[in-house]
Amino acid sequence: MSISGGPVHDELSVPVPGGDLAVLRWPARVPDAPTVVAVHGITANALAWGEIADRLAGRATLIAPDLRGRADSRSVDGPFGLARHADDVAEVVRTLGLGPAHLVGHSMGAWVCALTAVRHPELVSRILLVDGAVSFPLPAGVHEDDALAAVLGPALARLSMTFPDRQAYREFWQAHPAFVDEWTARMDAYTQRDLVGTEPGLRSSCVPEAIRQDGREVLLDKEAAAAVHQLPCPAELLWAERGLLNEPQGLYDAARLRSAGLDETRVPAAAVPGTNHYSIIGGADGADAVIDRLLRGAALD
Repeated sequence: MSISGGPVHDELSVPVPGGDLAVLRWPARVPDAPTVVAVHGITANALAWGEIADRLAGRATLIAPDLRGRADSRSVDGPFGLARHADDVAEVVRTLGLGPAHLVGHSMGAWVCALTAVRHPELVSRILLVDGAVSFPLPAGVHEDDALAAVLGPALARLSMTFPDRQAYREFWQAHPAFVDEWTARMDAYTQRDLVGTEPGLRSSCVPEAIRQDGREVLLDKEAAAAVHQLPCPAELLWAERGLLNEPQGLYDAARLRSAGLDETRVPAAAVPGTNHYSIIGGADGADAVIDRLLRGAALD
């Protein structure tokens, strides 16, 4: 299958506890190309990596699962949680014979990748963390549900909404501050992959229980918070200058990373200028920066 003239991807499935995980694969077009396993964010799906797959232009094989509780993996049973996702990613690596693999994770997917490396070090050779994996304690008096709503904003609110048709869902996303100037055919395909049901009652594929559990663990889970400080393999962090709503303050900056205790001698960190939390993988500049690090990392391996 291809998206508006983009690269063709295969659709695979990998058995995991509770069902079959849907996996997309964009094959390489050059000999001896590396393979990268890409892990999406909390309310996203595998087509979040469409822009990167397109701009890779076959210089690597890209493997991207729909995490359990999302898109074509929505029927995979719980339990959910970051460690469960990490074990699922490890099963993808094992089943497809990819290990030790180069992983890239965006947002929640970065925590998942870090946990995969810590829990399954024999399966991971290198990690690229994109605007995620570094945790901060919640401020005193702030409830986890309020913090999750504040961080995710419209991405979380849509889980309780219904849409009369696909165009209405498209317009919902096109009005999102982070997407206004960045809309592409790849982003359209990514957001449309999220829809399930029938008109006029279309809704997000995300299983609310999965989002709540995963969100709580991004905020509070000690194992997930510790993973970036315990990585057994080379890693880098790329962070977006702007936030989830394209606001000037992103999730990270140099001072915040220092306050979180990130050891940049072990995990070098760099900003990607002009990007927000979404465009760091879905926009041209962000995708090119991610691809540059992936290919450089593969060359070092």
